[in-house]
Amino acid sequence: MTLRGRLVLATTAAVVVAVLAASLGAYLVARNTLLQAADNSLTTAAQRVVAGQEIGTTAAAVGQVIDNTGAVVAGGGLPVTGQIRLVALGLAPNFFTTVTVDGNQMRELVEHLPAGTPVESGVLYSGGALQIATLFNAGSELRTLALLLEVVALAGVLLAVGLGWLVARTALVPLNSLTDSVEDVAETTDVTRRLSPGGPDELGRLRRTFNRLLEALESSRRAQSQLVLDASHELRTPLTSLRTNLEVIRRIDELSVEDRSVLVDDVLVQLQELSDLVGDLAELARGDQEPTPPEPLRLDLLVQDAVAVQNTHGRSKDVRFELDAEPCWVEGHADRLSRAVGNLLDNARKWSPPGQSVSVTCKEGVVVVHDHGPGIAEEDVPHIFDRFYRSPAARGLPGSGLGLAIVAQVVMAEGGTILAENDPAGGARMSMRLPTVPADEGAVDQS
Repeated sequence: MTLRGRLVLATTAAVVVAVLAASLGAYLVARNTLLQAADNSLTTAAQRVVAGQEIGTTAAAVGQVIDNTGAVVAGGGLPVTGQIRLVALGLAPNFFTTVTVDGNQMRELVEHLPAGTPVESGVLYSGGALQIATLFNAGSELRTLALLLEVVALAGVLLAVGLGWLVARTALVPLNSLTDSVEDVAETTDVTRRLSPGGPDELGRLRRTFNRLLEALESSRRAQSQLVLDASHELRTPLTSLRTNLEVIRRIDELSVEDRSVLVDDVLVQLQELSDLVGDLAELARGDQEPTPPEPLRLDLLVQDAVAVQNTHGRSKDVRFELDAEPCWVEGHADRLSRAVGNLLDNARKWSPPGQSVSVTCKEGVVVVHDHGPGIAEEDVPHIFDRFYRSPAARGLPGSGLGLAIVAQVVMAEGGTILAENDPAGGARMSMRLPTVPADEGAVDQS
């Protein structure tokens, strides 16, 4: 069923229920009012009879008195039932009832008379009952009222259908407008378009939410476009160099053994740059995927392994890594944290002068890497973790400009923080802080 149909149905049902409830309530109120008036009249007449007046002098149309055997001792004209005999014996309470006498509808009061009550023919020595009735011709009026209320209810149903359709049409106008706008955005894929913010109602909230979705989509598209442009730019340099070297290989017979060795080394370096760039791009893409559940791990052992790898790479440049670590547990993804720590250490190795050392500490979930290089230029600090950002001083060095961006992405995904600053003693200091967890004896060490 469409939303319009549901609105019409809901509106109709609500009006029908209200009309039927009002009609039923009006009928019951009218009926009870008429009954109450008749009952009050009978109660007054009964009080007069008990006070000594003759039955014929009351306002009642018919009245009679029966003894405790059910025999009529005064008046007459009303039927005597078993329930009335019980009242005469004092075994049942007084009651009102509606009876038909000679084709006339009457309202009757049956009231117990105690022993010694005087009546027209004498005194009731053993008790009895008074039956007193008055004409109650409200049946026709009530039937007329019921018919009138049925007509009103039918008219109300028809009116409810019309109002429901009108309400649905009116209510769906802004929703149809919103739907048309959304469909237009879907067809044109124009994510720069924005809907009018609307008012404070639910549709206005939906419009504003959709605008935020469009903003996020536009931002994502810009980031993707920028990523493609930056990746293309970064790939151009090693590809150009690789192509040049491959063209030289065509004349490899004209080269000396030494030149051949240099050419092969250059090709391998360029291929390694391409491999690193592709790996960095893959790591950045992983950040947009749903991560697997984190697991407890020893951060100090993870850093220890990364330092061992970097000490191996640092021998060619005479750069040493000195580690000061204490056991600490964090919850995260070991492979991604290893990549982040490795990138921090690789960045420190890149900027460290030959013969210098890089100090690394790992305590209480904080990894600090301090090199003794030139430090970070003030204008580079706000952009150091941006994708493909390379400072003027770094453009002559190998790298894609993605290493620290990957560090920032991984640390944020793991619920931590990363800080880059200049150390007062000289050089740059990178601080990676991760939330710690209690030691997990069942976890596997990353050693």
